[in-house]
Amino acid sequence: MSKIFIVTAIILALTATTYAADITLPPPQKAGGKPIFDVINERQSSRSFDETALDYQTLSDLLWAGFGYNREGKRTAPSPLNLQETEIYVILKEGVYLYDAKNNKLLEKNKGDFRQDATTGQDYVKTAPVNLIFVVDKSKNSGDGAYFSVGAISENIYLVAASKGLGAVVRTSINKNALKKSLKLNANQEPVAGQTIGKKKL
Repeated sequence: MSKIFIVTAIILALTATTYAADITLPPPQKAGGKPIFDVINERQSSRSFDETALDYQTLSDLLWAGFGYNREGKRTAPSPLNLQETEIYVILKEGVYLYDAKNNKLLEKNKGDFRQDATTGQDYVKTAPVNLIFVVDKSKNSGDGAYFSVGAISENIYLVAASKGLGAVVRTSINKNALKKSLKLNANQEPVAGQTIGKKKL
């Protein structure tokens, strides 16, 4: 009986660990911040980042601004024919997550540090706290409009990063083959760009 109890306890512990791996983000802040023209004036690409992790509130704000829901069934960035073919994967030091915009959560896809897969040779990417990967589902939209959506999403994130005094840079130099494995993508999903974010290194 004791062995059965121990095995049951281990199974329950593993189940709890797997469930807890998903991250529930705090509600995004949808008001305030700097005036829009100030933010546009300060918007720039940065390639030198402090390694300090960003807090979950900041992540929530950035991801919601990028491609969250701001009204029923509609998002903060445009999508051709409202196909919503783009998904945002979040690579942190501890693992890979998929942004669940409807529930404002990060769903764990892989454990471990896969930041090296987010670049083809840019060293700052490997130590920056956050790397976003924009993935297009070709089964929803195989046309060029999907790339337009990625551009709009990344620009929203640029502006919020500028408002918060963070550094950001969007990149197409990503290791697509490695990312397909580390993000656990299916045959229809294509990683098309990445965006590195963090506190600017002083």
